[in-house]
Amino acid sequence: MPRIPFPMLAVVAAALSGCANLAPNYERPAAPVPASFAVNATEGATAVKPADEIRWQDYFGDDRLRALIELALENNRDLRVAVLNIEQARATYRIQDAERLPSLSANGSGTQSRVPASLSGTGSKAITHQYSANLGVSAYELDLFGRVRNLSEQALQEYLGTEQARRTTQISLVANVATGYMSWAADLQRLALARESLRSQEETLALTRLRVASGYETELGLRQIQASAESARADVAAYDATVARDRNALVLLLGSDVPAALQPSPLDEQRALLPALPVGLSSELLLRRPDVLQAEHQLRGSTANIGAARAAFYPRISLTGSAGSSSAELSRLFKGGAESWSFVPQITLPIFDGGSNRAQLDSAVAGRGIALAQYEKAIQTAFREVADALATRSATREQLQAQRLQSEHSERALTLSLARYSRGVDSYLPVLEAQRSWYSARQSLISTQYTQLSNDVALYKALGGGWSEAVQAQPQP
Repeated sequence: MPRIPFPMLAVVAAALSGCANLAPNYERPAAPVPASFAVNATEGATAVKPADEIRWQDYFGDDRLRALIELALENNRDLRVAVLNIEQARATYRIQDAERLPSLSANGSGTQSRVPASLSGTGSKAITHQYSANLGVSAYELDLFGRVRNLSEQALQEYLGTEQARRTTQISLVANVATGYMSWAADLQRLALARESLRSQEETLALTRLRVASGYETELGLRQIQASAESARADVAAYDATVARDRNALVLLLGSDVPAALQPSPLDEQRALLPALPVGLSSELLLRRPDVLQAEHQLRGSTANIGAARAAFYPRISLTGSAGSSSAELSRLFKGGAESWSFVPQITLPIFDGGSNRAQLDSAVAGRGIALAQYEKAIQTAFREVADALATRSATREQLQAQRLQSEHSERALTLSLARYSRGVDSYLPVLEAQRSWYSARQSLISTQYTQLSNDVALYKALGGGWSEAVQAQPQP
């Protein structure tokens, strides 16, 4: 029998593997949403930076907010977990991909045995020695039908999906810090408003006590003012607690304490976050969202899983072989004539498995259907989030203008009411009504300012980190 060089066996085995692929051809499904978003025509097109220059810093102009986001990106535990999930998935992929290549191992052994004279055929005791050194391949599967290759592809898509999950976590973290910062700013303004209202109520209360003592005011008016003052005092206490909770929420997001120097600036000092959007904004931008890309990786992985399930119906060939030297003397182990080799091919042909392979294939096909539905739902959810944010963006602009005017008018009405009350023209009831209207108008103005800014954050997040942001390069395994 001719001698077969062992390295040649490994080359032939690698060449024979991967001859066929039984997985369906992957084609990206059509997006089940309209081709474009309805954007207010007054916005018009705007010049934007090239996609590779877009960063989250371009959308957040407040230096204090930027500093807080930097702290969160450095210390947030959820983001750390997402990064570690990538490392774990990368290792899993490498483990699975390694099965596509033969695994070589070397071993050496030596044995000594003694046969007593009573059992020896020569009547004398015998001591024998045997030494061997081998390089071998153990149960390497020839991937003729793509089973191992598709399992490796599935692991690769899982790994790539974890990178998109990290991007989703990072975008959500940036958005949550920005929203928390603006909520903190809004509540600080509400607290300042409540304190201003309380101070005004206490001044009016002091004046009313003098008027009651002089007989120009009744006890009813005094009680009304006292009730109004206590209501303002309760608001101050409530907003004190709310501001503390806002700060605690940011501490959790940042993973560290909030520096005192980074207390937020007033809402009206924070400029709009996003530039004007062009009319007819394409919904293809949604395909750049990391959660949509993650769903697509899952769809690709489930497609490869069908190929692996189909390959289970075909014969599976594995090779075990070794080549080396054997000798009765250690000194002659690597000399001519001591070579040894073995070659053990094995084929497994499924004949009857009680329907197990068919069930595995059915499960894989159903899994792809689930992944497809999840992919389409991810796109539909993204479309709704963007459409809702665009609708809110258009409406809050007019609402904010109207509430600024309402706040100005109610403040003027309060000034006039206080002047008439202090001169004894009116009772305190018109003043009380004017104070309530002014307080409510100022509260509504703060809420609308917060809604406008937080909606820009929501739009930043819904568009996957910015409407012209490029898809990041795929990580290398």
